[in-house]
Amino acid sequence: MELDELDRGVVHALQIHPRAPWTLVGEVLGVNPVTAARRWHRLEEAGLAWVTAYPRLSNSRIVVTGVVEVDTEPGVAEDVAQALAVDPAVANIKLTAGGRDLVAAVQARSLDELARITTLLFQRTPGVRATRTHVSTGVPTEGSRWRLRSLDDAQSARVEAALPPPGRPAPAAEARLDDLDARLLELLSADGRMSLRDLSTETDTSLTTVRRRMQSLLASRLSLRCDLARPLSGWPLSAVYFASVPGQYVEETSRVLAGVREVRSCAITAGPHNLVIDVWLRDLHDVHAFEAHLSRSLPRLTIADRSVVLRTVKHMGHLLDRDGRCTGVVPLRHPQAPHSAAVERTPGPPPRGGPTGAAEAPARPQAAPRKLNRT
Repeated sequence: MELDELDRGVVHALQIHPRAPWTLVGEVLGVNPVTAARRWHRLEEAGLAWVTAYPRLSNSRIVVTGVVEVDTEPGVAEDVAQALAVDPAVANIKLTAGGRDLVAAVQARSLDELARITTLLFQRTPGVRATRTHVSTGVPTEGSRWRLRSLDDAQSARVEAALPPPGRPAPAAEARLDDLDARLLELLSADGRMSLRDLSTETDTSLTTVRRRMQSLLASRLSLRCDLARPLSGWPLSAVYFASVPGQYVEETSRVLAGVREVRSCAITAGPHNLVIDVWLRDLHDVHAFEAHLSRSLPRLTIADRSVVLRTVKHMGHLLDRDGRCTGVVPLRHPQAPHSAAVERTPGPPPRGGPTGAAEAPARPQAAPRKLNRT
């Protein structure tokens, strides 16, 4: 399946404003809002695009992230990846070639919890031979900032103007998520465009309370992003670079990397390498060509190692098939909340009813189906 210009415009608009009303998207693209909504539902139901929420990675009082390299026994890397994918604490998993078999991102509430999660998670997974954890001390850029660049400047500005104003960072006493916040995070990680009314129903909370809590969460504690199956983005390949730069240049270098289009995300880490750079590329040749470009642009940067991504198994809680399509969701959760089962998605026809149509998302195992009305 390929994207036409309208599909790309809808995705780009939601990359800028993931919960943009369809009336706005339709006006910007010059189409009926119902048409824009149906295009999105078609992409979403096919697993080609989705909106998700996650704890704001730049705030270590909310979430501590570890980048974990995993070495496995021969021939079992994919089995290990599938076993780790069912845990909500594991946000991303990539099968890689090179000096490690897997690269995973693990989210926790503290360094102590990160140590506990990584120890138990990998000790209990058969086939794991060794792990190395890099604690992230900062995330200057991440995937929510990547754009298709289908809208022109005027269209992008109209969508950006509708974004709610950014909030101040939550004080330490308010940074922790309570039970309602945790449940909203879980629901929004599965469907970032779930309507306020459906969130109210799912949480058994008044609409007024949900609206107020959502404003607070999205202002300073949660991030939203619209993701697209990578083969449709025009950048079908991915690689991870492990790099270092003298400490006094880390912030400056990371800001420059944030402006490079190929850079999908960049984490500042504590360990043998102080930068882990995730990039999207067009061709295998670009793995070394891009490295050479970085060396010319950033002479202080030393790339110590690199791995080509063979397959992304899980991406911000979404389970992906070999074509990069979303086939299920393991909702991200408050690290202290009970584990949640994966939500299986079966590609099918768009939901009926236009912009407010419902789509089935049955939970597994043996859980009753849950209807998600999308805005």
